[in-house]
Amino acid sequence: MIILGIDPGTAVTGYGVIEAGPGARVRLIECGVVRTPARDPLPARLRAIRDGMVELFERHHPDAVAVEDVFYGKNLRTTVVLAHARGVILLTAEEAGVPIGEYPPALVKKAVVGRGGAAKPQVGYMVAQLLRLTAPPSPADAADGVAVALAHHILAGGAAARARRGQVA
Repeated sequence: MIILGIDPGTAVTGYGVIEAGPGARVRLIECGVVRTPARDPLPARLRAIRDGMVELFERHHPDAVAVEDVFYGKNLRTTVVLAHARGVILLTAEEAGVPIGEYPPALVKKAVVGRGGAAKPQVGYMVAQLLRLTAPPSPADAADGVAVALAHHILAGGAAARARRGQVA
């Protein structure tokens, strides 16, 4: 199963593509970021994010997409702009007909690191450990995208296993 994990942002959108094989085998296929020019108006930035997502979908044909939810910070405007980026990403996945999983940042951190309040360096470190990489993916936004994909694999995989055993989620 190919999983595309996305950490949305209007300036930098991080992504990670993993392949989850039978059992616990997981390997990193690709990770990186989609950057948008800071001086561009929001509609142009959203178009750049969409173009980047379409390219990823065409290149990897993911079986699932995992997107980090918006978290409310101190700046409401930043939260609203981030929601625009998420909307473009969700629409692109829906148009591609790919199932979507959405996860709050704390749940992603808990799934990958073991605690919801983990710092970015801890997330990068655990991503590297889980995928047997020599170093965390760089930049940190790319590591976050990989973490979202891993969280989907861990969380959705656990739910699927419980369903196969006839247990309630």
